[in-house]
Amino acid sequence: VCRLPWWRPSATCKLWQSGHFLPWNRCQMLSVKGIKMTVGQEQQAGMKDKPVSEDLETQLARRETEALFQEQPETGNQYLEDTLLRSYLKTHLPPKVLEEVHQDLERFGNHLLTKIQPLSWECEQNPPVFQQYNAWGQRVDHIHTCSAWRRMKEISAEEGLIAEAYEKRYSNWSPLYQAVKLYLFSSSSGGFSCPLAMTDGAAKVIESLGTPGSLKNAFDRLTSRDPKKFWTSGQWMTERRGGSDVANGTETVARKQPDGTYRLYGFKWFTSAADSDMALTLARIVDAEGQCTQGSRGLSLFFLRVRDEEGNLNSIQVQRLKDKLGTRQMATAELWLQGARAELISAEGRGVAAISNMLNITRIHNVIGAVASMRRMVSLSRDYAQKRVAFGRLLKDHPLHMQTIARMEVQVRGAFLLLMEIVCLLGLAETNLASEQEQLLLRLLVPVAKLYTGKQASAVAVEAMESFGGQGYMEDTGLPVILRDTLVLSIWEGTTNILSLDVLRSLAKSQGQVMAVFLSTVQKKLELASGTEELSPAVQRTREAIGNLRQFMVAAGSEQALTMELAARDFSYSLARIYIG
Repeated sequence: VCRLPWWRPSATCKLWQSGHFLPWNRCQMLSVKGIKMTVGQEQQAGMKDKPVSEDLETQLARRETEALFQEQPETGNQYLEDTLLRSYLKTHLPPKVLEEVHQDLERFGNHLLTKIQPLSWECEQNPPVFQQYNAWGQRVDHIHTCSAWRRMKEISAEEGLIAEAYEKRYSNWSPLYQAVKLYLFSSSSGGFSCPLAMTDGAAKVIESLGTPGSLKNAFDRLTSRDPKKFWTSGQWMTERRGGSDVANGTETVARKQPDGTYRLYGFKWFTSAADSDMALTLARIVDAEGQCTQGSRGLSLFFLRVRDEEGNLNSIQVQRLKDKLGTRQMATAELWLQGARAELISAEGRGVAAISNMLNITRIHNVIGAVASMRRMVSLSRDYAQKRVAFGRLLKDHPLHMQTIARMEVQVRGAFLLLMEIVCLLGLAETNLASEQEQLLLRLLVPVAKLYTGKQASAVAVEAMESFGGQGYMEDTGLPVILRDTLVLSIWEGTTNILSLDVLRSLAKSQGQVMAVFLSTVQKKLELASGTEELSPAVQRTREAIGNLRQFMVAAGSEQALTMELAARDFSYSLARIYIG
């Protein structure tokens, strides 16, 4: 703000003359209180006020040398700076695998820093735009995405972010390696991690079906390293009645055609990555009498191409793009299926069972995104603490501030180790090396980790944002973007309550075997830790937590089912915290 009194005209203000201020009508002060001055009068007044102007110039020159501006927090090579990640890989990977993986991850970390992060911000600044009609009134329903978003798709193929898990170059370690690359990529992906999650899930479904001949082309494209061939997939489950309750919420119907294909009719209310090349979706097959079975037994799984070879939509109309709180970089749309040609890929009425493999994979991707966002925010907070001065000291020299960062760091490390445990189990399961106990443990830990890390991520993001003070609230810092994108993690692929009930179902379905495996696994880990004196207090606290959990389960066993349902969320949190501990 101009510091000259209102009666001194702008012509005397050498700050204004030198361009340090952007004047409004040369200077707001000219018209204050009805005073109007000619240029000659301004010059005369300027001669009288010369000493004042020179004093201001001196003040400005002095202020330019002071630390008025806050230094931007930055991170370097995310792989090299993540000591926990590197330590974990060194501890667990076979030496030959570690050598190859280390070289690639170091290269990838540099690529993220120099090439991919700038693209991420470009995706945020240029969200998708929906064009319903062309200039001549013809309906085109075209979703325009920016060049950076399309480049992310090419990078995903080139880096093998999906292919790595299916090539199995490192046997049971391949899923872990893929997860690590996705973990590093996630915070710099500009939202492209979401299409990759569904693409990985679709590939897993097709693989679990034995990769039938009609789907081989789709599978090869989903897992390709060639950007020109690579496809992404959508997952079209949510309809107007809701998302998680697909059994009662799915209204889309499928009518069989003479050539054996189907035509789908219905409204998909929330379709993420609407610019994808293909999709898997559920629908109810209409019989000869025009009837279809209700409930989950009436749902079948279908594969469809979004566009034909000429680029025309497959009898699909785009109603509109969703106006979301976060993940704005990605096109999410409402779609009308008006006879979309599709192929039945599950047994009739077995759609929910067929797509369960997809849900498992996408939930693991959700965990990856949660851990990655926490790591990003804490890394930025730590760097800022080494640059920002407050009350005469760097933030890192304030004990309370560092205690806050340390507590966030604990959350990140715990979530990271839980993620690694899951992808190691996944690797064993996908190479037929997992025991029955390990398969049961994987079935339990996936929903537990998804629901818990989803909540962790938003809590850590809010806490980390606070560590930047007012700057954390500024849009152009990019920090609010991370927070907004994090909030979806507790909603997508099942809310916290839905997944808590899923945890209870896994216990009931296994008739208690899952819980026995969980407790046995934890006990073995505690026995290993009890040999280290420094860990004795932590071991004792964890054993006390397990004792409390056992007491609750005994008490709950004699109560009605309602009691267990009301405790489902707290019970699931306890499982997560104990296992992380």
